Amino acid sequence: MSSILETLSLILLLGFLAGQLARRLGAPALIGMILVGIVLGPAALNLLHTDVLTAAPTFRAVAVMVILMKAGLGLDRQKLAQQGTVALRLGVLPALCEMAVVAGVAMLLLGFDLRQGLLLGAIVAPESPAVIVPGMLRLKSLGWGVDKGISDAILSGSAISDVVVLLLFSLLMGAGGGFLAGLPPALGVSVQALLEIGGGLIVGYGLAWALVFLLVKQNWSQNRVQTTLVAAAVALGAVGLADRLPLADRLPLFSGYLAVMSAGFFLIERDAPLARQLRGGFDVLWQVAEIFLFVLLGASVQLGVLQSSLGVGLVILAVGTLIGRGIGWYLSTLGSNWTLSERLFLLPGNSAKATVQAAIGALPLSAGVAGGETMLAIAVLSILITAPLGAWAIPTFAPKLLQKGEVDPTKVLLQPRVVLLAPVDISSVTPYVLQKTAELARRADAEVIVLHVQDVPDAKVVATLEAQVKQYLADIRYRFIVTAGPITQAILDTAALYNVTEIILGKHGQRGLKRVLMGSVCQSILETSTRPVLIVEEPRS
Repeated sequence: MSSILETLSLILLLGFLAGQLARRLGAPALIGMILVGIVLGPAALNLLHTDVLTAAPTFRAVAVMVILMKAGLGLDRQKLAQQGTVALRLGVLPALCEMAVVAGVAMLLLGFDLRQGLLLGAIVAPESPAVIVPGMLRLKSLGWGVDKGISDAILSGSAISDVVVLLLFSLLMGAGGGFLAGLPPALGVSVQALLEIGGGLIVGYGLAWALVFLLVKQNWSQNRVQTTLVAAAVALGAVGLADRLPLADRLPLFSGYLAVMSAGFFLIERDAPLARQLRGGFDVLWQVAEIFLFVLLGASVQLGVLQSSLGVGLVILAVGTLIGRGIGWYLSTLGSNWTLSERLFLLPGNSAKATVQAAIGALPLSAGVAGGETMLAIAVLSILITAPLGAWAIPTFAPKLLQKGEVDPTKVLLQPRVVLLAPVDISSVTPYVLQKTAELARRADAEVIVLHVQDVPDAKVVATLEAQVKQYLADIRYRFIVTAGPITQAILDTAALYNVTEIILGKHGQRGLKRVLMGSVCQSILETSTRPVLIVEEPRS
């Protein structure tokens, strides 16, 4: 067994490499991360330190906080208002219908009583923010379904759904005592749900106000890293506070996770520049958090418990999703402006399970509930099947089922690939072109295409230019290309071939005919190019 430091390095390095390998093979990165977790975990090589495995719920809480803040920062109030009650219905009906259908099938096939069946339904029904949130934000950045706010409805609905189902799970496990114990179960759950959802929205607004006050009005941070760390610390504090208030064990006053998501949403309304800055920061945090989340998720998988429940588990998952969720999706979108294909997208877009199942799947077994081992096996099965399937299906079916609209850059983090084109020759303006290109590339973390056009091959000229390029672009990823043909057409063709973002042209400080010819190239590019063109003039002596 590894030390704690070795375990953390194994998780980060192998999780990252496995995710990249899975992505290169055309599969979601989380598949590779989960498989690495299984291999490193107790089910196989047992290389992970027990203290890290014990701390897995803490790592998971951090990862869920990050992904829910990302979700809140990506919501669009106008699109949600446009959909009316669709988001709210998506937060209640699909999960409750799936829970009821799973309970019925479990009672029929496994001999469970009503409480056992509903417990299994409450474990299986929640949606995974770790899969759904990145998928929906990616669709928003590409414009799929944005005109009708489909991604926003799914994002907000999944957050509400998890709160409601977890409340029911707590009641079924006997945790719904305290001040609400004397109420009828249905009324008690309703009151608790209203408290947690309403309290979460109120606390989320307070968090947004505090972050704007500290980071904008009081200017406590000097850069994006500090801003992100402060926001993450405040969000984590809210998640922890929700369970540690004096009355939290008897009367939960708010949902910490919903508070985090709503804080991101309110930040957009209160200070859009701060929200944009935090999108980039939390996007970086998620790249680390997702590795820990899915590797440790894989490490928690017990392969042995899957064998006896594999067949019946597949049946329960299929019936629960296709029939239970199908009914819920139909009722949720009834009367909306969603087309049939957009409603069908809910199957791949709103079915993935991972995070909540990993958190609560083993609780009935730990509490000695009859059938708890089977519940854990089906929870693990739901993760292994629906998480990778959902991560693959969301980007695969979105172009087939959704309409593409105009992207709102104020609501999503756009990270386009920036490529600069710098045509050069052996003249004295070339160093200034390369210097300006290098400056722009460092600011935008861009790639550079350096183009030299010559009709007669001249190895000496090429070698001289290569030396200059290497000198000015030493810390920048670049490609040096030599081609022939008319200069203007060669520049335009190269810009189109590499889909460059901007062309940086040098204007010579020459006199006479040479100045006329070189000036005509610049003028021609300016008149015909559909891409931005920056003219760099040689300083006059």
